[in-house]
Amino acid sequence: MTQQQRKLGIKDLLKFARPREKLIKKGAKSLKKEELLAILLRTGSKGKSALEIANNILRKYGDKKLLNASYEELRNIHGVGPTKAVQILAAIELGCRLFKEKSEKDVYINSPQDAVKELSHIKENKKENFVVLYLDARNKLIYKETVSIGTLNANLVHPREVFEPAIRYLSAQIILAHNHPSGDPEPSKDDLMLTKRLVEAGKILGIEVIDHIIIAQKEFFSFKKNKLI
Repeated sequence: MTQQQRKLGIKDLLKFARPREKLIKKGAKSLKKEELLAILLRTGSKGKSALEIANNILRKYGDKKLLNASYEELRNIHGVGPTKAVQILAAIELGCRLFKEKSEKDVYINSPQDAVKELSHIKENKKENFVVLYLDARNKLIYKETVSIGTLNANLVHPREVFEPAIRYLSAQIILAHNHPSGDPEPSKDDLMLTKRLVEAGKILGIEVIDHIIIAQKEFFSFKKNKLI
């Protein structure tokens, strides 16, 4: 944070730099921890912006200690007080519970059949949906995204749209997938060319494309199983 920013509150910052506007435009994952905490604080105190108070809290506690901070500890920090302390504690507890529930429902993709279970929602679609499953190094599903929705027989996909979420979520490997509304899961010439292009792009980025699965209404085609990857 620059000296000029220290003298300014969140309302005085350029609009695109404000945590709240940044979250709306780019999503919560784009914010730093102090920016997320500043949103919870909402306002600063005399002589200190919410961002400054958030930075002070994080410097004082760090990640692990903040998770276990008490109401009394937080309320006594300059610029926090009872209301903001309650808001911070409630947000931490909600995050911990949601993370615990998510961890208990972790999905691992160890076979084409496992992937197909996560892709059943595109089976009946009348247009081609190109979906990517983002995995960690242990094959745990981190994230799933529909990258493109095309026409009945064509789907344009650019490598940057495929790999941007992989970089954002620190994925070690990905599985490509799309449906064939025709009912025939056999890959077309375009499917083969696209797969080759994305595999090469993944090699450059150090993110392995471990399979490309084509879903039809009654069956599927796995590039890995058919030794095309």
